[in-house]
Amino acid sequence: MSKQNEFDPRLQAAAREAQMAAQHRFAEIEEIAEYNAAKVLRAFQKHRVSAACFAGANGYGYDDVGRDRLDAVYASVFGAEDALVRHHFVSGTHALSTALFGVLRTGDHMVSVTGAPYDTLEEVIGLRGGQGNGSLRDYGITYSQCDLTSDGGMDYDAIPDAIQNAKVVYLQRSRGYSLRPALTVAEIGKVVQIVRNTNPDAIIMVDNCYGEFVEKSEPTDVGADLIIGSLIKNPGGGIAQTGGYIAGKKHLVELCAYRLTCVGMGKEVGCSLTQCREMYLGLFMAPEVVAAARKTGVFAATLFTKLGFSCLPPADAVAGDIITVLQLGSPEALTAFCCGIQAGSPVDAYVAPEAWDMPGYDSQVIMAAGTFTGGASIELSADAPIRPPYAAYLQGGLTYPTGKYGVMTAAQRMLEAQLLSL
Repeated sequence: MSKQNEFDPRLQAAAREAQMAAQHRFAEIEEIAEYNAAKVLRAFQKHRVSAACFAGANGYGYDDVGRDRLDAVYASVFGAEDALVRHHFVSGTHALSTALFGVLRTGDHMVSVTGAPYDTLEEVIGLRGGQGNGSLRDYGITYSQCDLTSDGGMDYDAIPDAIQNAKVVYLQRSRGYSLRPALTVAEIGKVVQIVRNTNPDAIIMVDNCYGEFVEKSEPTDVGADLIIGSLIKNPGGGIAQTGGYIAGKKHLVELCAYRLTCVGMGKEVGCSLTQCREMYLGLFMAPEVVAAARKTGVFAATLFTKLGFSCLPPADAVAGDIITVLQLGSPEALTAFCCGIQAGSPVDAYVAPEAWDMPGYDSQVIMAAGTFTGGASIELSADAPIRPPYAAYLQGGLTYPTGKYGVMTAAQRMLEAQLLSL
């Protein structure tokens, strides 16, 4: 049976209309991908990447050419002084935690200017999880936040007072499990200018997860001191099997490396084993893969808006990340959507996701991820906390055709369950 025959004819017609309506956005996304691909290519050429870089090293990792040159490539791509790219990072949260503990000391103050942090950082900071577990709070590091405006935007007027005594000014580019817009690089640049005029010595740290290569520039290009992300999201291109990165000012990256390994050794140790080729190839492919993810998100937003659902960002809006939020209105619709995404995936398409008590979250989470790399959210996936407004957070898509197919499968599942009408 061809894929066309798997879908209700009315859904096929709605999908054709959605794809036609999205063509101008697709052209914009492809132009950004071309720009970023050239940027990555130039970085590979500048730092003389060769087959020797893929061999890796073992033991202590002294003189690991592949590891050290990959750091240099990342630094060039992100317009940074230095970078720390390691498969040792188990997640984006681990990389963020390493950076926070690397630069903060007892008595320091951290301020989030994008409201509450992502769920998994709450225990790192000490907002949840009790005392004595090694959180920032246990080490005498205090925290406050500048809440967002009622419409989910940055409260630029409140930031100067909020950051007066901050050692770290923290921004989360993506929305997490909220409905606020993801930050664009221009918005991050505006915050950077406010911080520099108010508290010039503060370290500006950006959680860049889901945002890499969505635009032509990155937060470091507009003055952020550190950016942090995961390699099983955008910059790994669906090929890196694990890992994360920290990029920015050289002396700050060194402090983060001391936290990851140990003081005095930092970046000089930590062998790359067999991971180098995948990390290089993933970065090389990343701009095009991110474009496929963005096109999948635009298609989903266009289609589901036509089907009567509220979507963020709207298909025509400037996006700060690869995530598209579909407010589905009920736990039944949310579950059916996630089951459809799973059924439309290349791996584990035969299983049905169920909500569970996921570590680091304060409510049950359902996750659909039929991915080649476990949990890789640059691949087509959807996840959501089981709580109002029952919004699915859709991300990824290694190719646009398969991403589109997954979104249509999700809509078909909802249609069959009489949870949407055509």
